[in-house]
Formats: sequence, C-alpha cells, structure tokens
Amino acid sequence: MSRISRKNDPVKTLRTLLIPLFLGCAAAPVAAQGTNVAFGTLRQDTTLPVEVTADNLSVDQDTGVAIFTGNVLIGQGEMRLSAPRVLVVYREENKGIERMEATGGVTLVSGPDAAESDRADYTIGDGVIVMTGNVLLDQGPNALSSDRMTVQLEDGTAQMAGRVKTIIQTGDDN
Repeated sequence: MSRISRKNDPVKTLRTLLIPLFLGCAAAPVAAQGTNVAFGTLRQDTTLPVEVTADNLSVDQDTGVAIFTGNVLIGQGEMRLSAPRVLVVYREENKGIERMEATGGVTLVSGPDAAESDRADYTIGDGVIVMTGNVLLDQGPNALSSDRMTVQLEDGTAQMAGRVKTIIQTGDDN
C-alpha cells in the first residue's frame, strides 16, 4: 500500500498538466489552417505616395518594369518595407504603380509590429501585401511564424496560414 498522499500524487499532477495540453492539441489543426491577427497600430492609406530608395535602379520602358537593388527601402505613410531587391510594375501609360515584388529577405514594419519573410508581393490598388516563405511576425513579447501572411493594409489585419506556430506570453513572471 502506498503512503503517497493525494495532494502530492504524481499521476494526478501529470493528469492536471496533460489534460489541458491534449485539449489544446485537439484545436491545433483549426488554428494551423489560418490565424487572424492585428497588424500595425493604424490603418494604412494606400493612396499615399510610395517612396523608394535603393543603391541601384534599372528601368525597362517597354515593359513598364523597374528593378531596385541594394538596400531597398520603401515607405508609404507609416509603413516601411526593406529588401535587397524590389521589382516595381507600373500601370499602363506609366500612371502609377500596379504592384511590387520584394525578394531576398524582406522586412515589413508598421507601428510596433514587424514581419520578416523570404518574399513579399504588394498589390497597391487592393492594399494587400502577401508575405511568403519563413514568415515571422513579432508583436512585442509575442511571436508568430507561418508559411504565408496576407496583410490587409486598409483595416490593419493579417491572416497567417500554413503551419502556424506561436509563442504567447501568459503574463506570469514565474
């Protein structure tokens, strides 16, 4: 007969720890399909001018494409995007930018939030940035990673999809 008291019962302690873990795992496949998060502290005005700085610029007038390389920094309002290479596709008759494709390791910053990925595609008219490949979103003490993040600039939201993983701080200092 065991003299272990119910208070210090290791089986009960293990059950107490594992049951919430298993219940959390049961919901994991739903979360892995897509997670909605806030992105940035303000709505981005996609009608604002886009400022691009880079070490080099190559323009093809026939195709309406410009390629910026070397320390590329793009600013629009409070949003900043940086990458080693950005391809800019202009609208017909050179009436503004249609879309941008940033590659080679991209960083997107809006307010206190920052995201990194291998690639980012920004469709100006829709106000949508799609970041793909090793996406990492840093929101202060919390971090999320996924294969893809779609940012809706006009309402300041994002959806993460494809093997979403997060570290959420509980608020406990212990």
